[in-house]
Amino acid sequence: MSSLSPTGLMLRRYDRERFVTALFASPDRREDLFTLYGFNLEIARIRETVSEPLLGQIRLQWWREALDKAEGGAAAGHPVADSLADLLARHSLPRAAIDRLLAARAFDLEDRPPEDLPELMAYIEDSAAGLTALAAQLLGGGDQATQEAARHVGRAWGLLGLMRAHAYHIKLRRLFLPADWLAGQGLDAEEILAGAAPPALARLAEQWADQVASDLRAARALRREIDQAALAALLPARLADFHLGALRRARYDLLDRGWSGIASRPLTLLGTSLLRHF
Repeated sequence: MSSLSPTGLMLRRYDRERFVTALFASPDRREDLFTLYGFNLEIARIRETVSEPLLGQIRLQWWREALDKAEGGAAAGHPVADSLADLLARHSLPRAAIDRLLAARAFDLEDRPPEDLPELMAYIEDSAAGLTALAAQLLGGGDQATQEAARHVGRAWGLLGLMRAHAYHIKLRRLFLPADWLAGQGLDAEEILAGAAPPALARLAEQWADQVASDLRAARALRREIDQAALAALLPARLADFHLGALRRARYDLLDRGWSGIASRPLTLLGTSLLRHF
């Protein structure tokens, strides 16, 4: 891996699972996929790198302006921003989808849980699902079936990711449990932020796991219709299977550190990719 670009190296260190799936993209698109995933990593980490929300908002606005500048032909002064503007033009990717990714990350900066499940799912739709759809389109899967499958995989990966990150998020005093659910269970947000793990939380995790599994099934129902060139964008589905199995074994305890670790499994992904599955 000594020939990896700086963006590839960053992904391998901080988003290893997406990095490994990107390795299965065609060589001529791999670096572009690194750029897209690298941009997502940059904006997803803003919450944990700023001391107050206003600074995070400023950084998100910087990304908007940097992309505007790069799209106008001027250097943005940031390698990921310059590369992203270039690939948007070369692959005719919609800038609006990038703007939705940035808007979704603005929610990360708010010190409140989502009001309800629809607000949570809208966040996932614009972040994880939008990113996966862009990745599929970048790889050549802009057709309806591939885009639909990609959004199902992205929703599954996004919701699973929030469950995996629960223990970390509460250290940042960030909750993604809907406020109406907390109220319905008679729970106070401060209790959960303090590390409480009531039985209701495990029941919610099981319900969410069922939703993840449902999205994965819906994506796989389209397997015969998808553009195989976009398969690398859909491979997180296979990794999701391993995490779901580990969550079941942990009895849906979101604070159990044993289930939420990395499951990149390159040999399994290789077999899955050779069989044209995901």
